Amino acid sequence: MTRAVVGLFVLVLLTGCSGEDAEDAGSGSAPAVPPATATAAPAPPSARPTAPPTAPPTAPPTETSTPAAPEPPLVRPGDARPATAMAAVRHLAGAIGPRPGTSAAYLRAARWTTAEFGRYGWRVRGQSFPTPPGVSWGVPVRGGDSINLIATRGRLPPGRRWLLVGAHLDTVPQAPGAEDNASGVGSLLAVAEALADRRTSLPVVLVAFGSEEPRGPGDDDHHYGSRFYVDSLSPARRRSLRGMVSLDRVGVGGVLPVGAAEGRNRVARELLAAAGRAGVPARFEGEQRSSDHWSFTRAGLPAARLGSTPYADYHSPGDVPSVVDPDQLDRTIRTTLAWLAR
Repeated sequence: MTRAVVGLFVLVLLTGCSGEDAEDAGSGSAPAVPPATATAAPAPPSARPTAPPTAPPTAPPTETSTPAAPEPPLVRPGDARPATAMAAVRHLAGAIGPRPGTSAAYLRAARWTTAEFGRYGWRVRGQSFPTPPGVSWGVPVRGGDSINLIATRGRLPPGRRWLLVGAHLDTVPQAPGAEDNASGVGSLLAVAEALADRRTSLPVVLVAFGSEEPRGPGDDDHHYGSRFYVDSLSPARRRSLRGMVSLDRVGVGGVLPVGAAEGRNRVARELLAAAGRAGVPARFEGEQRSSDHWSFTRAGLPAARLGSTPYADYHSPGDVPSVVDPDQLDRTIRTTLAWLAR
């Protein structure tokens, strides 16, 4: 995918229109006062007209303010719609298929995901970043630009605490990526849908990350999109981030795994508590660095992961939609919503 094509896509995402309603201020003039006339002789008392009774003065009109719109209800685990997530799995892994972060297929997936966020009232900003060439799970891949999709609702005031939920949109070259990671992106879109007419405890940013999959053996050959996103945050935004959750491989198994890069940290404990409130069986999987939460942890930011149950078709052509269990998607979405509502 050329830099020009990626740049054009990002420009389309950032282009919008705005306008101001002009205030319609009316104007007028008082009627002219007739000129004075000569004074006439007074009429006899019986012929004098009686003045109409003077009406009591009326109170000046009081200003009435429009009642504020009622606050939307707090999101609940029961607002989860796993069918939305499963439809995304079928489209990304079925209709599009393998989508390395610098490929034309990835750009198609990004356009589709942007449109899906828009359906639920989220505004998406594209964030382009470079990704080097390398070898991804045994297959050479070209370098080029990739894109993060940053979805927001309204403005996040400086200093306001906030939450982030992310999922990587790319795959290794040989896998359609139903479980890894259309399951995470589908769950992210289901969260966006549930929040369309609900509120959360803190403002929420949703991010579909590009180029998460490895292009070499080390930490620095992995998680390019989330590392770029973290590097782009201002010091004030970093200080006010209350927690980040990565949804990565969340479509198989009967128990929801919770992991963190440095042990059972605060966000991992919150996710386990949220799973309990949502009625979801969950367990702590120990230290994990193989997802986008690691980019946040290594920068000193609070983060954890949902997902990572082993399965036979990992990073293979067999990672097709039939691998994914809608019930596990439901567990993931319910837990995430419970965490956002705490």
